[in-house]
Amino acid sequence: MSKSIVSIVRYEKPAESVKKAVELSCGLDNLPLNARVFIKPNIVFWTRQTIFPKWGVITTSRVVEDMVALLAERGINDITIGEGSVHMKPGDTKTPEHAFEYLGYGNLKKRYGIKYINVFKRPFEKVNLGDGVTLNFNTDIMQSDLVVDLPVLKTHAQTVVSLGIKNLKGTIDIPSRKKCHSTDPVKDLHFMVSKLANKMPPIFTLIDGIYTNELGPSYDGRLRRSNILVASKDILSADMVGAGLLGYKPTEVPYLVHAARAHGRPMDLSDIEVVGESMESAASFHKYAFPYTDDESLPLPLEKMGIRGLSYKKYDLTLCTYCSIMNGALLTAIAKAWDGKPWDDVEILTGKIMKPTPGKKKTILLGQCIYDANKDNPDIQEMIPIKGCPPQSKTVVKALHQAGIDIDPAVFENIEKLPGVLMKRYKDKPDFDESFFKVDL
Repeated sequence: MSKSIVSIVRYEKPAESVKKAVELSCGLDNLPLNARVFIKPNIVFWTRQTIFPKWGVITTSRVVEDMVALLAERGINDITIGEGSVHMKPGDTKTPEHAFEYLGYGNLKKRYGIKYINVFKRPFEKVNLGDGVTLNFNTDIMQSDLVVDLPVLKTHAQTVVSLGIKNLKGTIDIPSRKKCHSTDPVKDLHFMVSKLANKMPPIFTLIDGIYTNELGPSYDGRLRRSNILVASKDILSADMVGAGLLGYKPTEVPYLVHAARAHGRPMDLSDIEVVGESMESAASFHKYAFPYTDDESLPLPLEKMGIRGLSYKKYDLTLCTYCSIMNGALLTAIAKAWDGKPWDDVEILTGKIMKPTPGKKKTILLGQCIYDANKDNPDIQEMIPIKGCPPQSKTVVKALHQAGIDIDPAVFENIEKLPGVLMKRYKDKPDFDESFFKVDL
């Protein structure tokens, strides 16, 4: 059996580096002249309220532009760029349009005639992925002849890494995304993610590691300039090598274990041929898990601040993206609210499966799912629910105030400006170049 080829290339020059990665991996060989190509970048989150810290969070426009140019050189004129980004207000259509234009996709349309779409404004179709799993995928990607998958090289707090297969989650509808965060201990998030590529058209994966993300997948991670590109016609091979470059064996990434077993693949990379740079020379360890206390009752930074009277259990696989965004803002607000006086034995639960600790005086249930799971739980002395999917900022502030935690409402009133606050860490650092997210005419 022939080995899958995965290329590792150092990013050095516009156009040339992407072209080298594609050619070494034979990624576009035998592409039909009239192929319909769907390009899937990673635009995991966007806001119009601030200059977004894009490095290591979303796919660079540099890589997107270079891929479009390579396809055009091969005579491909039916190219669609599509993404289903998450925003603070479900149903928001203006923010995705702003992202596409800001990232230069409008200029790509003028130059090459490409289309770009918000998948939430397009039809979905039910796809049977096997093992009783059905999800609703964007019709445009399912009806394409080739998918060009352009994820970012980054870790993920829940799935260890977020690479080619995980990037396809952005093409399913919101009910399907929630379904992926299942309470089923077998068909959990890892299991669901492992199946996302099963019924796709042929996929060419180019992992964008010009910037990488430790403690990803979002803007609160630690962003690095790494200058690495990883490419393959086999998405599972690309992800296995990508995981290795982040410091993880495939056996340490549960969704890769599921996918390899389902396709009869070895986990030791013995059926993969790496060309270009060696994995050893390009690898750099990136942490994925946010640190918590030994009993996982409080984030370690809050514990080091001396916070007492509060239990904020570690997130689990059932925590969906919308509540995850709210979760990050809430932790920021709590840290700012601490004045050295213990709070009144408050516990905060998230996700879908957490249970209250008997004896806690006050239990905050963050999100509709955890409320539904515990609304009749007799172990709760005083229940403070934060309903809604996603929960509203005003409700979060009201609940924390009721629990005696005087968080600043401004944190939530300006929640879409939070990325800009975190971006200040990279201000005036020459490696963090805004031009990587621009496309000139």
